[in-house]
Amino acid sequence: MGRGPVELKRIENKINRQVTFSKRRNGLLKKAYELSVLCDAEVALIVFSSRGKLYEFSSVGMNRTLERYQRCCYTPQDNSAIDRETQNWYQEVSKLKAKYESLQRSQRHLLGEDLGPLSIKELQNLEKQLEGALSQARQRKTQIMIEQMEELRRKERHLGDINKQLKNKLEAGQGSLRAIQGSWDSTPLVDANNTFPAHPTQSNSMDCEPTLQIGYHHYVPPEGSTVPRSVACESNFIQGWVL
Repeated sequence: MGRGPVELKRIENKINRQVTFSKRRNGLLKKAYELSVLCDAEVALIVFSSRGKLYEFSSVGMNRTLERYQRCCYTPQDNSAIDRETQNWYQEVSKLKAKYESLQRSQRHLLGEDLGPLSIKELQNLEKQLEGALSQARQRKTQIMIEQMEELRRKERHLGDINKQLKNKLEAGQGSLRAIQGSWDSTPLVDANNTFPAHPTQSNSMDCEPTLQIGYHHYVPPEGSTVPRSVACESNFIQGWVL
């Protein structure tokens, strides 16, 4: 009993549809290969599945076959359109080339080269162009120099302010040093009871750390003092080597 005709419609069952696609795709690729071999034909086959997956076959190369297909599909009207577009591009290239040559010639003229073919009027125009360019260059140079001078003046003022601040700090420090030296000079070495006070660098408080004084201050007894010279020398020695 033979098979009946298969109704050509979309297979609703997803699994059956996928199985049928796989079988018939393989058969189609096999037939394309057999056709290219048996008949020496240039065959190209492109298949996209429902999921977007690509399957292809080409007997001589897909790009080569597609290019041949595009050449065969062009009509004379399309060829004329391409010719017109090519001609337009050729004219555009010619214009750009002429403009480029003109710019090169103008550059040589500005550099003082190839001035022989120029007429007097052209030379006068060239002279005006050079004068205008020179004037603009000088103006720009002057502007840059003025900006640099302003920047240097700002730096000078800033450094002057810093110098004044340092000078004020130095004068304040010197004033404090003079005050300390004045307090040392006003400290008597012998009090009214002919006793020797502590050295100015020492403190009466026991909380201060001990210091070592190397050398001694030369003590000269005042006029009319009853302190013997030997006691004065001894006080110099003791006061000079206080720990």
